[in-house]
Amino acid sequence: MSGHSVYENPATACATALNFAYTQGSHVAMHYLSRRELFAATAIASLGSAVQARGLRGLKVGVTDWNLRQTAKLEAVALAKSLAFDGVQVSLGRNPSNNKLPLDNDDLIGQYLAESKKHNIPLNGTCLDILHVNYLKNDKLGQKWVADGIDITQKLKARVMLLPFFGKGALATQEEKDYVGDVLRDLGPAAEKAGVILGLEDTISAEDNVRIMDRSRSKAVLVYYDVGNSTLNGFHITREIDWLGKKRICQFHFKDNPTYLGEGKIDFPKVAQTISQIGWEGYANLETDSPSKSVEADMRKNLTYVRRVIQETG
Repeated sequence: MSGHSVYENPATACATALNFAYTQGSHVAMHYLSRRELFAATAIASLGSAVQARGLRGLKVGVTDWNLRQTAKLEAVALAKSLAFDGVQVSLGRNPSNNKLPLDNDDLIGQYLAESKKHNIPLNGTCLDILHVNYLKNDKLGQKWVADGIDITQKLKARVMLLPFFGKGALATQEEKDYVGDVLRDLGPAAEKAGVILGLEDTISAEDNVRIMDRSRSKAVLVYYDVGNSTLNGFHITREIDWLGKKRICQFHFKDNPTYLGEGKIDFPKVAQTISQIGWEGYANLETDSPSKSVEADMRKNLTYVRRVIQETG
């Protein structure tokens, strides 16, 4: 997929052309730029800088409860705050009881909201992790869990619910992708009414994800972009992020497992630069392993790295 012009964002193309005019034209090319053209070029460059700064000011760093080893546990909220994260992503649980998800409990939801308020840290999203058991691509029960998860996510004031498609639940055929798009077309109105985004996280390309979004015909269906998964599956992540743009991505997962961020394959400064260029704002949740086996120490190390990258990029 590398090299395809489909990934070129118009703003990026404009900046590239401007850079070419300045760096490749030498004194002769500069001589033929009129005063009006020079003014316009300067304005475009200034606008690009403003967008970049705005984009990174709006990038917040959260963490998944499962990588804190607190899956679907209330203790994840306080732990995330103690590590200085901006938010925490909450699992809805994989072991239903009486045909209800573990977090489908108003008392427990109230406890989560109280912890969030007490520690001044948002519940920035949920993960419908039971889709690792009941696959949305072929299990009617998965469809029920999405409907239930929309209601729980709304009550948690979390706004974004991640829908995972991995392992035996991965989208391997066009028929499976089309089926999921059709299922989400049925579920989309409820999500829109609740103000909940359904985020697609999977092993397929950005283009295939957008085809599912288009088939769903719902503004509630967006891409949950995981830079680690996409790298592992051979996609050019910065081109995909640039092509998707700020309106088709709901949140990010940052990881480069099994290494620390900045020590593996992924160029995170380039990722941050691309996020900045498209003007995206929202949460990037760390879904990072713990190489030293000390979760708190390793989370602090990765968070420090990401915050430094954001600061240097902005």
